[in-house]
Amino acid sequence: MQVRLFKPSLGPEELDAVRGAFERAWLGLGPKVSEFEEAWTKYIGSAVSMGVNSGTAALHMALAAWRFPEGKKVLVPAMTFIASASAALYNRLEPVFVDCDEDTLGLDLEDLERKITPDCVAVVAVHMGGHPVPMERLLAIARKHNLKVVEDCAHCAGGEYRGRKLGTWGDIGCFSFEEKKSMTTGDGGMLVANDPELLEPLRPMRWVGIDKDTWRRNALYTDKTADAHHWYYEIHMVGYKYNMNDLCASIGLVQLGKLDNMNALRRSHIARYLEGLSGVDHLRPLLPYDLSGNSSYWLFGVRSARRDDLILQLKRRGIATGVHYTPLNLHPLFAHHREPCETARAVYPTMITLPLFADLTAEEIDYVVDAVRSFPAD
Repeated sequence: MQVRLFKPSLGPEELDAVRGAFERAWLGLGPKVSEFEEAWTKYIGSAVSMGVNSGTAALHMALAAWRFPEGKKVLVPAMTFIASASAALYNRLEPVFVDCDEDTLGLDLEDLERKITPDCVAVVAVHMGGHPVPMERLLAIARKHNLKVVEDCAHCAGGEYRGRKLGTWGDIGCFSFEEKKSMTTGDGGMLVANDPELLEPLRPMRWVGIDKDTWRRNALYTDKTADAHHWYYEIHMVGYKYNMNDLCASIGLVQLGKLDNMNALRRSHIARYLEGLSGVDHLRPLLPYDLSGNSSYWLFGVRSARRDDLILQLKRRGIATGVHYTPLNLHPLFAHHREPCETARAVYPTMITLPLFADLTAEEIDYVVDAVRSFPAD
């Protein structure tokens, strides 16, 4: 048996949605992007949403919203994907790496407070694997030190914490709809905010700095009441080609309708994994999976003192695995960062990501469980 690590859950509905975009012959930034933004706003419970072409773009623009002075510092988890820190670099800001909590792999809030200096202006809160950062505690720290809060929700689309959707706790929430994520648009992302004034100035930034995108100009092209300057636009800022397009948005609208069910399926798969692996004393779950309520977990994994040997055994059985993630301050790009993140350094060599996706079958889960259970303790 061959078992993939991740796999998007797609069907004829997505094909029909894409066909509709073809039939309308409007594939770029257009009406479906606006429709998706409105649907996401209603679903997530924010005041406003803005679709972009990746979660990385969302993070970049989120930190751009406040126009922080060059050289200011952003607190970023050591245990996360590169985009969380790249967003600071793109804005000419300096990332400061915060250690992870030993159990949740999310921000260690005590280490966070130790590393706050007067130059720190923001914190990126990553809900690692879908496990929520305790946002009420983080927000109290942020208010105390006048920090802006960006929620990186790449792993938890649709997830809730204390009855409130993740992404709506901080100042700006950022989502990824990349192929492997909780829901997909192929590639894509979304920003949300409870204050519309935070996102509205970013709309020209996602469209190469132009103050009026082509869809907004389109209706005027043949409007008999418009003057000859319907084509006119102005550029007031340096912008980026970060817009979402109607092909992606068409898929996203269908995926959004499936998101709650896909999250429920992943919860069910994790419960089967946990039951199957119970009693294996030399392994422990990667995260403290809380499957009650409307949690949204994107990763399932285990921790093993013999990680590499276990990976090789699973590879021989045709089971794909991964490691999420190498702590960022161990990468050559950040060799000059000397912030101690000892927990991340210690936990990282034990971490293994196992297959998890909505369409994973019980047979596949049991096959993986059998392969893991047959791995000797030493």
